[in-house]
Amino acid sequence: MKQPLVAVSTDVKAFENYDWHATPDQYLEAALSAAGVFPVLVPSFGERLDFDALLSSVDGVMLTGAKSNVHPAHYGGKADEKNGPYDERRDATTLPLIRKTVEKGVPLLAICRGIQELNVALGGTVAGEIQEREGVLDHRAPESDSQDERFAISHPVRIEPETCLAGVFGVGEVRVNSVHRQGIDRLGANLTVEAVAPDGTVEAVSVKGAKAFAVGVQWHPEYWAASDDASQRIFAAFGDAVRAHAQARTDREAIAR
Repeated sequence: MKQPLVAVSTDVKAFENYDWHATPDQYLEAALSAAGVFPVLVPSFGERLDFDALLSSVDGVMLTGAKSNVHPAHYGGKADEKNGPYDERRDATTLPLIRKTVEKGVPLLAICRGIQELNVALGGTVAGEIQEREGVLDHRAPESDSQDERFAISHPVRIEPETCLAGVFGVGEVRVNSVHRQGIDRLGANLTVEAVAPDGTVEAVSVKGAKAFAVGVQWHPEYWAASDDASQRIFAAFGDAVRAHAQARTDREAIAR
């Protein structure tokens, strides 16, 4: 099968007197090499985009991590400098795209900011500066000029039984990296907790009754997808779901002819 197309979210960044719609290389490399799909960047133009047309042309959606956070206005919170920065053009694109993706049964992989977007899109809330809560680990990256040190595998998560990720990893623990200061607070409607950190922080979710793979992870499997088995498995599972969706679409189109 040809490489199926996967839509990838973008951040809006000001650089050299231009606004750029961009995604870090690690996500694209992992999508191409570990999932075996063709990543296609979706500009953050919000509902000016025809999401129905997009989702009829791609066989998966991947939401990337970002420095920015979902604007609290989307979940009844208060915006301030402490829980920023924000990227409202990305919010205006990813939140409706997520709802359409789930509705149409297109495979979805949501990473870091992506899991928070998935939660908010389905009615959940986000907690900021979770490391300040009693009994909560510091999930932020260590201060370092080395990206390998910042994204180092650092703590275990427990995979819940009878979940999508239990099918990927088996029941038990896997070790992941941790580069976030926000986390899921109230769980969104139709979401199931897939994995938790030792301090109880939700580390992965899936969409209940989803027509296809629809998983969000709080950690960063893209960074070590070339060398870490657990990271590779997530992208392989997503890639398999994308190819299954592509094959089913091809079969439907053949029957229609």
